[in-house]
Amino acid sequence: MNQQTIKYDEVSDTLTVSFEPGVPATGIELTEHILLRINKTERKAISLIVFEYSVLSQPTEMGTRSFPIATGLSQLSNELREVVLEILQQKPVSNFLSLSAYTLSLLEITPIVSLQKIPLAMS
Repeated sequence: MNQQTIKYDEVSDTLTVSFEPGVPATGIELTEHILLRINKTERKAISLIVFEYSVLSQPTEMGTRSFPIATGLSQLSNELREVVLEILQQKPVSNFLSLSAYTLSLLEITPIVSLQKIPLAMS
């Protein structure tokens, strides 16, 4: 396994966490700002990219921001959706994204993610 890297590009305001740098992967758009790259066969995360990171990581008066991922997941096959949810709940991704659910009613549940606090050396 390669060394995990965390890079923040201040100009584009993009955070890239590479769990296995240089490994080919399939991109899964969780939201328009969060891209998860995975190896579908091995069911593991390759990288996580967060666009507009400084905005998404800012807490609100009520706490951490959460982002619905139902739209991104709805575009996947049932099998791939299951793989993505499994990957989101495991390390290393769970070190950076927290998966939970917004429950509108007992029958309406929307999966959401929030960013974990990520220490950055801004360069």
